[in-house]
Amino acid sequence: MKVTIVGAGNVGASCADVISYRGIASEVVILDIKEGFAEGKAMDLMQCATNTGFNTQITGVTNDYSKTANSEVVVITSGIPRKPGMTREELIGINAGIVKSVAENLLKHSPKATFVIVSNPMDTMTYLAFKSLGLPKNKIIGMGGALDSSRFRYYLSKELDIPSNDVSAMVIGGHGDTTMIPLTRLASYNGIPVSEFLSQEKLDKVAADTMVGGATLTGLLGTSAWYAPGASVAYLVDSILNNQKKMIACSVFLEGEYGQSDICIGVPCIIGKNGVEKIVDITLNADEKAKFAKSADAVRAMNGDLKSILG
Repeated sequence: MKVTIVGAGNVGASCADVISYRGIASEVVILDIKEGFAEGKAMDLMQCATNTGFNTQITGVTNDYSKTANSEVVVITSGIPRKPGMTREELIGINAGIVKSVAENLLKHSPKATFVIVSNPMDTMTYLAFKSLGLPKNKIIGMGGALDSSRFRYYLSKELDIPSNDVSAMVIGGHGDTTMIPLTRLASYNGIPVSEFLSQEKLDKVAADTMVGGATLTGLLGTSAWYAPGASVAYLVDSILNNQKKMIACSVFLEGEYGQSDICIGVPCIIGKNGVEKIVDITLNADEKAKFAKSADAVRAMNGDLKSILG
């Protein structure tokens, strides 16, 4: 099983690290435009093999898409962060051009691959990939909800003082500080609603902390996080390659689900060998529906900046 990761930065390298030491794929190709960068990351990772015991073969390449041929999953992390003075439209324009070019080159060599989009703004870049590639909607997945949900579970576990693996919780909506929707009503501790253990005030605080989880880390680190994003991508790739059919919140193209169409946004999905096996249309209450509609409006407004790219 072969996985290609485009972008040898912190997130891409962390993803390759988790995939290899967990034995998720037999081969990982890391591709980057910077000469020697992906090769160096691959060499560094391969020198871990004797100490961590993995058998995955990791190869780094500079801009040679032929080396990515016949990948079953391709992960796109490439793009630039927003810089001081840069408008949202400028960021989207630059990253859209990068993601579109990368995706089209990958498709030439791996026409049957499932695409996992990590580049920001993630929902908009997922929509761009879907509109540009002409693939079935089940083959294009934005990973943001998997990361947001892991952060939600972390904050709940801290408040409850329990292991995070005992918490089941999900974040839907857009992958952004003001657009994500932590579903506190449905969160549970070993099957018991967390509302049995936490007050509404504390649940609201957990939700608020989750929504600024990425910004909190950026403030502490001085740059975007990479360990949890890399692990979240690997978790998603694992469910695809090994047909695990896990329910994971992902940004996918909607055609009427949750009352939305012509948009990629985070919703619960069953993820397996065909990518998105099923969109799980859960029943939201009135407040959650209103928040989801508002989130969709914000994502759709951002998608409007793709007009010059999509034509």
